Formats: sequence, C-alpha cells, structure tokens
Amino acid sequence: MEDTKKQFEAVIAICRDVFEKKLQDYGTSWRIMRPCSITDQLLIKANRIRSLEMKKVSKVGEGVQPEFIAIVNYGIIGLIQLALGFSGSADLGKEDALVLYDKYITETKELMYAKNHDYDEAWRGMRISSYTDLILTKIYRTKEIEEHDGQTIISEGIEANYMDMVNYALFALIKLEFGEG
Repeated sequence: MEDTKKQFEAVIAICRDVFEKKLQDYGTSWRIMRPCSITDQLLIKANRIRSLEMKKVSKVGEGVQPEFIAIVNYGIIGLIQLALGFSGSADLGKEDALVLYDKYITETKELMYAKNHDYDEAWRGMRISSYTDLILTKIYRTKEIEEHDGQTIISEGIEANYMDMVNYALFALIKLEFGEG
C-alpha cells in the first residue's frame, strides 16, 4: 500500500499542477458550469480516450494521459460545483479554488484507500481500457441520475460517481506514469 500511496501522490501532483496552471490561464471560469455540463465535459474526455484506445492513432498529437488528467480535474470541479452550486460568474478566487481542490482530492483519495483495502488492489490487474469503460459507465449513470433531479432509490449519488471517475482516472495515470500493467 505504501507504493500505492506514493504513486497516488505523484499523479495527483501532476493533476494539481495542471489545474493550477489552468487557473492562471482561465481563472475560475468553470464556476458558471452546471453539474450536468461538467458531466458532459467528462463524457467528451472519456469518449476521446476510448476513441484513441480503439484507433491507436491521434490526429491532434495528444495521447490519453492529458485526457485522464482532465477527467481528474473536471471530476474535482464537479465536486466543488455540487458543494457550492454553480454561479453566474467566476466568483471564486484562485487560492480558494486550490483549497477546495485539495479538500476534494483528499476526500476522493481517502475513499480510494478504503476501497483499496477491501478490494486488495484489484485495480492493478485491470487494463487501462477497462478504466475507460468504467468511467464511461459512471458518466452514463450520472447523466441518468441528473435526469432524475439527483434522486436515487438505492444507488450512490452524483458525488460518489464523480469520485469513482476521478479514482479510475488516477489508476490509469499511475499505470501510464509508472508502467505497471
């Protein structure tokens, strides 16, 4: 589990660095996005990963790694938006956005550690393409829950699905970064 924690911290640092740099470029313009728009953005990223996995060629020169990073960051943005609600403007300071990012990535990571304990790191035996399919499944589940105004009868809600998407993307990034297959 120590290796897992170190690897998680390493790929989270990469994702956070991208998030912070995008904050410098764009500010918190994402604050205007409703959660359903974030879910659709996640769909675009996951579909692109699946397309690249199947076609094995990228015509725009970017591979799957930036898309998995985007899934992590949009998932965290989704969690922030669920907590704060969307806004009519970029009303969140960059430092406050980073504090919230750290809060939600920590909660998501702690969920992974708990599940990882129960599942004995089963994710390490999975293919990256399976993470892509699981992320897509979670996206479609989230879209369905959104169609029901966030209400579920027995299933986990939108927040849990966003956290799972983030963790699956982090698993993929660990395998891509550390070459573990």
